[in-house]
Amino acid sequence: MKTDRTERTLLKKWWRTVDSYLLFAVMSLIIIGGLMVTTASPAVAERIGLDSFYFTIRQFAYLAVGGALIFGISLLDPKMIRRMAVLGFICGMFLMVAVLFLGAEIKGSTRWLNLGFFSLQPSEFLKPFFYVTVAWMFSERLKDESFPGFIIAIILYIAVVSLLVLQPDIGTTIIITCVWMGQFFLAGLPIMLLAVFALIAIVGGVFAYLVFDHVAARIDKFLDPSASGYQVSKSLEAFSSGGLMGKGPGEGSVKANIPDSHTDFIFAVIGEEMGLFVVLIVIGIFAFITIRGFLKIYERKDLFIVLASAGILMNFAMQAIINMGVTLKLMPTKGMTLPFISYGGSSVLATSIAIGVLLALTRKRYESK
Repeated sequence: MKTDRTERTLLKKWWRTVDSYLLFAVMSLIIIGGLMVTTASPAVAERIGLDSFYFTIRQFAYLAVGGALIFGISLLDPKMIRRMAVLGFICGMFLMVAVLFLGAEIKGSTRWLNLGFFSLQPSEFLKPFFYVTVAWMFSERLKDESFPGFIIAIILYIAVVSLLVLQPDIGTTIIITCVWMGQFFLAGLPIMLLAVFALIAIVGGVFAYLVFDHVAARIDKFLDPSASGYQVSKSLEAFSSGGLMGKGPGEGSVKANIPDSHTDFIFAVIGEEMGLFVVLIVIGIFAFITIRGFLKIYERKDLFIVLASAGILMNFAMQAIINMGVTLKLMPTKGMTLPFISYGGSSVLATSIAIGVLLALTRKRYESK
């Protein structure tokens, strides 16, 4: 009986302090994601000889575990978040090294570790832990100028990016670079030094274009108005045929023609089956989570909370923008999932960890401290 009362008290306290608006928005994405994977994945599964609902069943399992992660992590205080992030970052770096030797090569990149029942993409899990860890280093440097927090953050960034380039994973490298620079700027990085970092990033992009053939091919295809690529052209057809109201759940044809319709191009399935109105609702939910998150940290005095939350929000927004931009031919093609909506265990679980951290850091109980 005493244990039951303690659990009820914990849940009540959690519900009173957590940002319910953010939580409901995230749950909306999870529900939409479950629905869209259910409609988009059977055609893909049948095409490769699997049970029709193979991907659907696995996705619902990932979403259930992700929901538990969100709840569990959102209960933690900032000190526990920092400890979890450092431990997760160390484990993530170990797995990033392991994937170079043990990972399977897919489409010219080595990013996945096959665990039998689950294919793990270490870089997805590394991102939230990296952002929280460098946020801690930045905040400690501003508390104590003798602490080499900026130098440590730079060393950690170089280590992470080096492992990503070796895979190679240029898209994730670009996202981590942009988010890290954003955190550095919020931590008080001088504009001139930020300009230097930006110049280095541009040079790195040119280097990637010249060295990696698949990067050059994607950029060249994007810049050529007459060449959209098979999946992108089918994606545009899907949005066009969907119109305002869509064809209805399960009635679209694009999923039968696009190999990645349940992952990278699931936004096109939404456009065809659900129509423009639902597309705008999905975009609005992503925008709401991002803006609401920044408003929650706007007046916070704890710089660690501000920097860690900002890093997670920037990554969340950039990943959504890139995925949707690719399906609409607004950006070069990049294998980037749409958070909580695309199929994928690594993506769902890593995003759940990030959202759990965000909810933990923005809980009301910290505002009075």
